[in-house]
Amino acid sequence: MVALPTLPSLSISGTLLERGLRSLVGAWRDITGSDETTQLAREGLNDPKGIERLRGLFAECLEARGGEVAARTRAATLGRLYLGLDDTGKRAFLQVLANDFAADDAELEKAIRELQKADAPVARHKAERKLRMALTPPRQRLLTQFTALPQGVKFLVDMRADALRFRKETPELAILDADLEDLFVAWFDVGFLDMQRISWNSPAALLEKLIAYEAVHAIESWDDLRNRLDADRRCYAFFHPRMPLEPLIFVEVALVKGIAGNVQALLDQTQPVLETREADTAIFYSISNTQVGLRGISFGNFLIKRVVDDLSREVPTLKQFSTLSPIPGFRAWLEESVSEGTPELVDGKAREELSSALGQRFSKGMLPGLLKDHAWTDNAALSEALKPVLLRLSARYLLSTDKHNKPRDPVARFHLSNGAQVYRLNWMGDRSRNGMKQSAGLMVNYLYRLDDIDQNHERFVRDGVIAASGEVKRLADL
Repeated sequence: MVALPTLPSLSISGTLLERGLRSLVGAWRDITGSDETTQLAREGLNDPKGIERLRGLFAECLEARGGEVAARTRAATLGRLYLGLDDTGKRAFLQVLANDFAADDAELEKAIRELQKADAPVARHKAERKLRMALTPPRQRLLTQFTALPQGVKFLVDMRADALRFRKETPELAILDADLEDLFVAWFDVGFLDMQRISWNSPAALLEKLIAYEAVHAIESWDDLRNRLDADRRCYAFFHPRMPLEPLIFVEVALVKGIAGNVQALLDQTQPVLETREADTAIFYSISNTQVGLRGISFGNFLIKRVVDDLSREVPTLKQFSTLSPIPGFRAWLEESVSEGTPELVDGKAREELSSALGQRFSKGMLPGLLKDHAWTDNAALSEALKPVLLRLSARYLLSTDKHNKPRDPVARFHLSNGAQVYRLNWMGDRSRNGMKQSAGLMVNYLYRLDDIDQNHERFVRDGVIAASGEVKRLADL
C-alpha cells in the first residue's frame, strides 16, 4: 500500500503549486549558481530601470553567447526572476515579451520582396525559408530556451495560464498567448503523449494531483479516492514525456451492470465491489482537464477512444460504453429563456399541476426562482409536478444549437463531436450542491455505440446533426 501523507483537508491545489514553485526555484538556483535575480524580483518591474534591466536579460538570451551551459544559465536566471514576481511584475514581464520582441517589420518586408523576385525553384525555396524565419518573432526563440531546463515545459504551460488570466486587462498579451498555443499544438501532439492507468499503487504525489485536479465530482477523502481506484474502477490519464508526473487530462471509469443514472449511487463507498467479469457497461463519469495553460489543446477525444480500446481488450464482457455526465449550462439557459419570454416552456397541464402543488397560480416566470430554492426537492407534490417540465426542457436544451449551429452545452459538444449520442436523461441524477445549481439535479448519459461512433462523428462535424435516442427526442417533442 502507498504511504500517503496525512492531510488536514483536501484543499491542496495551493499546496501543490507552492511545492512545485519551490522545486523549480531550487533546481534553477543550482543552474544559475547565484541570486542575481532576487533583488530585481523583490523590487518588481514597476520602474523604467527594472524594465530596462529585464530587456537586457532578454537580449542576452537572444545573443546566445557561449555554449549550452551558458544558455541554460541565462534561461534559468529569467525563469527564477519570473517565479519571484508578484502578479503585477509577471504582467509587466509578459508585456515586455509581447511588445518588445515581436517580428522585425523591416526584415519581414525585405523577405517578402525577395520571395516575390525569386523565380528559380532553388531561389524560391531559399526565399521561403528566409520569410519563415522573419515571421518567427524573437520571443518564440526566448520561450523555447526554457525547454532545456528541468520542468521547463511545465513552466511555460503555467506562464500561458498567467497570460490567459491577464488578457482581459492587458489585451496585447493575446499575441503572446497565441505564440505559446502554437508551440503547444506541436509539442503536445497526441502522438507524443503516453496513456497510463493510475492505480492506488501510483506515486503519492500523483494521487495528490488527482484530488487537486478533479473538476467534476470533488474527491472528499483518501477513502473516496481509494474507492475510485478499486477493482471495479479505472482511471486513465495522458502524460507528456517532459511532464511525467503531471496528468494533462484524466478520465474516471466505473465498471457496472447496466447504464448508471445516479452519480451518488455510483460513488457510494458502501457498495460492494463488483467482480470485473460481471460488468457489462463502462461508465465514464468524470473527465478533467488539468492544465489551464493548455486551453484549446484537445486531448479528450483521443483519450476516450484509447480507453475504450484498452477496456475492450481487458474486459471482454463489456458491451456498452456510456457517460454519466452533468448538464452544466441548463439552469443558465433556462433562466435566459424565461427572461426572453420564450413561449411553451410550460404547457397547460403542467401549469395546473404546479399551481396545485404551490397553492397559487403558477406562471413560467416563477420557474427560475423555484429552482434557486432547493427546498422544492423536499416537496413531493412540487417535485413530481416539476419532473416532466424539467425533463422536457433539458432534452430541448441538449438538442438545441447556438448561432454557430453548435450544441449549446459544452459537455454535449465534446461527446457529440466524439461520436456519442444523447441517450437518456436521469431525474435527480446528481443531488450535490453543484448538480442542483447547474442542472436542477439532472444528468445525461451519452452512449458510445461502437458501430455508430464514426457515422455520428461525421454527421455531426459535416452537417451539425445531433445524434439522440428516440426517448430523448420524444421528451423534447421533436
